[in-house]
Amino acid sequence: MVYIDRSYPLVELHRHLDGNVRLETILEIGLEKDLGLPATTLEGLRPHVQVTDPRPGIPSFFEKFKWQTLVMVDLNTCSRIAYENVADAYSEGIDYIELRFSPWFMAETHGLDPYGVVEAVVDGVLRGQREFPVSANLIGIISRSYGVEICFKELDTLIAQKEHICALDLAGVEKGFPAKWFQEHFRKGLECGWHSCPHAGEGDGPHSIWQAIEYLHAERIGHAVAAREDPKLMDYLAEHGIGVESNLTSNVQTMTVPDYASHPIGTFLDHGIKASLSTDDPGISGNTIGYEYKVAAEESGLSLKQLRLAQRNALDCAFLTKEEKETLIAAKNS
Repeated sequence: MVYIDRSYPLVELHRHLDGNVRLETILEIGLEKDLGLPATTLEGLRPHVQVTDPRPGIPSFFEKFKWQTLVMVDLNTCSRIAYENVADAYSEGIDYIELRFSPWFMAETHGLDPYGVVEAVVDGVLRGQREFPVSANLIGIISRSYGVEICFKELDTLIAQKEHICALDLAGVEKGFPAKWFQEHFRKGLECGWHSCPHAGEGDGPHSIWQAIEYLHAERIGHAVAAREDPKLMDYLAEHGIGVESNLTSNVQTMTVPDYASHPIGTFLDHGIKASLSTDDPGISGNTIGYEYKVAAEESGLSLKQLRLAQRNALDCAFLTKEEKETLIAAKNS
């Protein structure tokens, strides 16, 4: 089976650039800066940085992030990481990608200026697009786990580069940090002309998704696995064209679902929900977008028709104008 239709644009909507630091980059910078890496070779480092246990659970999965952020030692490195994300997208055959990042998260380990982090990320993505024939947009993250006040500060760093940001995301721990707390942040984001695509329904139930819709005006939902527990929510997502950014491998690795076969993406697609496939944190999961299409078919049981629908949903839900989408389609047929 040919999993990806190469005559149609390949689009990815949910990839964290701060969760996609190349293993080679971690090794190089870690050795250069004497950061105390647990190994001095790529293969020795791999089990510390990437998930090797197929179902490690959330604590073990997020423990890997420390190696991603450890090497964010200065703004030049942050720019390099952003640039390499664009290069990686090109190498995977992606035509358009939306890369998301949390400036506070990237700045935290080495006490960097979060305003500078945003500038560096923007610079890296722009450089990448100049050198590789791939289109990219940036999604700014505010991390709910930091609390309301820090999220206002994080939002300010994004607003300083608002013309280079297309959307606002709310990530971090869901339980104990309800979306309702962050409605003012998203009001300001919408005033900037941004779209809304928060995480919800990954670490909490359907009520978390309802809150993301009601208070954050979500146009897309990251993960939304819990939506299948609420038939009315399933209907609402389908009827209102709210996209679902599905991340199969990370959902298995964090035990959000017990295995690929249990993932609801097939149910979403059959219900008319605009679900699509993404990688989430490839630097940790060790995956690519091609791998996600492969496991969607071979492990989650998606048919060729469903795969094609997921691919088209990704472009349909992309934060692009109608003309930009048509340009991408035309380029594949030129």
